Amino acid sequence: MPVEQQKCLKITEKELKALQERIANRQLADTDYDLILGFAETIESLRCALAEKDTSVGRLCKYLLGAPTETAKNVLKDRPKPQKEQKPKSAKSSEGHGRNPASAYTGAGRVTMEHQELKGGDVCPDCDKGKVYELAMPSVFVHITGEAPLKATVYERIRLRCNLCGQMYAPELPEGVGDKKYDDSAAAMIAVLKYGCGMPLNRLEKLQANLGQPVAASTQWDILDAAAVTLAPVHEALIDHAAQGKILYNDDTTAKVLSLIAAQDPESTRKGIYTTGLVSKYQGRQIALFMTGNHHAGEHLSQLLERRATGLPPPIQMCDAASRNASKEFETILSNCMAHARRQFVELVDRFPEECEYMIEQLGYVYHYDAIARQEGMSAQQRLDWHRKNSGPVMEETRAWCERQLEQKLVEPNSGLGKAVKYMLNHWQKLTRFLHVPGAPIDNNLCERALKHAILHRKNALFYKTGRGARVGDLFMSLIHTCQLEGVNPLDYLRWLLENARDMEKHPENYLPWHYSGKSQ
Repeated sequence: MPVEQQKCLKITEKELKALQERIANRQLADTDYDLILGFAETIESLRCALAEKDTSVGRLCKYLLGAPTETAKNVLKDRPKPQKEQKPKSAKSSEGHGRNPASAYTGAGRVTMEHQELKGGDVCPDCDKGKVYELAMPSVFVHITGEAPLKATVYERIRLRCNLCGQMYAPELPEGVGDKKYDDSAAAMIAVLKYGCGMPLNRLEKLQANLGQPVAASTQWDILDAAAVTLAPVHEALIDHAAQGKILYNDDTTAKVLSLIAAQDPESTRKGIYTTGLVSKYQGRQIALFMTGNHHAGEHLSQLLERRATGLPPPIQMCDAASRNASKEFETILSNCMAHARRQFVELVDRFPEECEYMIEQLGYVYHYDAIARQEGMSAQQRLDWHRKNSGPVMEETRAWCERQLEQKLVEPNSGLGKAVKYMLNHWQKLTRFLHVPGAPIDNNLCERALKHAILHRKNALFYKTGRGARVGDLFMSLIHTCQLEGVNPLDYLRWLLENARDMEKHPENYLPWHYSGKSQ
């Protein structure tokens, strides 16, 4: 029943207490049943009112209590599955296990051990007849120890002095130990912990102090600030490469920069401060960028496209349907995120189970076909043909169903389900861009996963104090997450950049993450 058609019960506190006493004494009057019915209708009215308000309270409860993922398996786990044609099985299985094999420890040291007494060709000590030989696969054992993130070593150099001329003599420091107190690897570790893992500097300060190797939070910031100046050229080169991308994903999340808040004009209509996440696909690479300030995603996108080479075709842009995500100065092939449209039905599955289950199942087929295209390594054109053949009929059926809901008045237009259906139809062309443009993605999940870095930092550090702090954070997050997208160890990569700072300043394009070979030059 629509909210406006329901009646809310009006009762005084005195009448309510009298009803409670009659219920306790089991002496209900005939009129009391109408009151109880009124209570039930009021509760239902409140439930619908809260649900209609964009399910904001439901979202809050999920955030506080821990929401499951939005996969169909979790959303529809308590409901019988509809009798429909089963999805075709892909050639590869995505199932895995929780244990890490030895091959996953790419940053670990490797020690090769020979048998203490035997070698290939020796006589077997058990049977005294056969000969032992070396197996192709060694026996592997992983041993993990714990130590401080920033490990200090105190070198006590015994000094000698001539009793006649007073000349002092001291041993040289070991090879690899420079004249700086804080090694380049220390700056890399602090950056990865803070901007890659969300550990605030004061928390790292306490950890180091507890382990007997203190490093003050202010000292950590000085190290990061100096390193950011050194790494600025390679960050600029990364932005230039991202601007040439064929596909650009962008989105916003809120941020807090205290100096920008203090400088705001009280009469200004613009109050928001955001961190924009932007992922660019260029020449088979994935580049992540973060930009924090009082500009929104569309403005940051315009700033990026100003660096785009003249003559390149407009890029494919993937974002949600918010108008602030689009660039007003530059043309893009705009695509909207299917996951955002799907989420509206996920949030209403308890109120409209049959309708929402249908939509989730329909979109599940499309995502399944896209997974097969990805697993098979299809080209952009092959993927387009594949989706037109398989996902096209599914989406046409889905569109007809949505139109039928409104035309035949099967759903209240202003209800949550009605708004979700209208969202699908109003943005249909941009939501189905993957059926018409080669390479167009289905959703913006790649960018949303990138933004989790900024959200993790916000949850732990709460805010940036100054604009300079925000720029340093954007630089390190961009480099670290691009490393993760490219399968590069960010700790080793940042150390490599700092160790080769002079050459990097002259040729920053040679020091982008995909050029890292694992060894310092």
